[in-house]
Amino acid sequence: MSVREVEETALEWVWAHRDRFALGDDALAADGQVNRTWKPLGELAQVCASVSACTPPSDPVHTRVSDLLDFAWQQTRQGELFLLMQSLEPFATYPLEVYAAFASAGRRHTGYEASAAVVARTRGWRLTEQYPTRRLGVIEAERRSGLSPHGRVPQALGRTWLGGLPEPWTFERAAGYALTHVVFHLTEWGRAAQGVPPDLADYLRHWLPPWLDTCLEARMWDLSCELLAVAASVPSPPDPAVLDDAWQRVAAAQHTSGAIPEEGAVQDAAGSADGAAPYAFTDCYHSTLMAAFAAALTTARLRDVDRAGQGVPG
Repeated sequence: MSVREVEETALEWVWAHRDRFALGDDALAADGQVNRTWKPLGELAQVCASVSACTPPSDPVHTRVSDLLDFAWQQTRQGELFLLMQSLEPFATYPLEVYAAFASAGRRHTGYEASAAVVARTRGWRLTEQYPTRRLGVIEAERRSGLSPHGRVPQALGRTWLGGLPEPWTFERAAGYALTHVVFHLTEWGRAAQGVPPDLADYLRHWLPPWLDTCLEARMWDLSCELLAVAASVPSPPDPAVLDDAWQRVAAAQHTSGAIPEEGAVQDAAGSADGAAPYAFTDCYHSTLMAAFAAALTTARLRDVDRAGQGVPG
């Protein structure tokens, strides 16, 4: 199976299960579980915005992700829910982080942005305690939403695991997810490889391949797909042979329905008679989104390399 086929099949699964990303009544509840409401919707929006940006408008995939993005935007009532969330939880950062994904794709709500700008000027907002990678993400969310960032990227980057150029043998699951998101924030989710500083790019050029192999060997499919997205986002991607092997392993983990489990042994990857995926939605939606995201970035990167090799102007 090709990288493109992994992408198309994953997006077909997402489209077939789009109603599972819909916001329910608990999305505004004081005791609502954000990780089960806003988080999946925000991840859907971000992936679709990124895939749309790196896919030609004439491509059917572009149409599919645009439709999914419209669906996700409708769930927020065209942005009205962000304004409501601002009044309910003025110092929560997740509404702005989700909104930034939509704003990057041209879906904006001026009322929410004006309200968020007022809160972002307070000391309370600037002093909210966060993990370093999250703070970097909030700074980038502010910028993408048209707000004045409350901090500077270099300083925020220096406090992250990846920004400190740690000993490579200290890599583990939490560090892996942190480093992938640092790269996503620095590159505008795969749109700007030049956002990665030279020292980080060189560090990743050396250590990304063994980390990727480790995650694939451990059947950590979700993190492996995120690392493949990083590989397609940095200035110097790994050797093509490394990527070919990695994508073959990911493709082997993909069910015929398009779903990919977050981790563990692949159950009936060959598919059942009715094509139903043997995974619960919560156990495969994120890894399936990440597979589509990584595949789209990889396809775009290969397309750019081919154009450059043929002397075609960018």
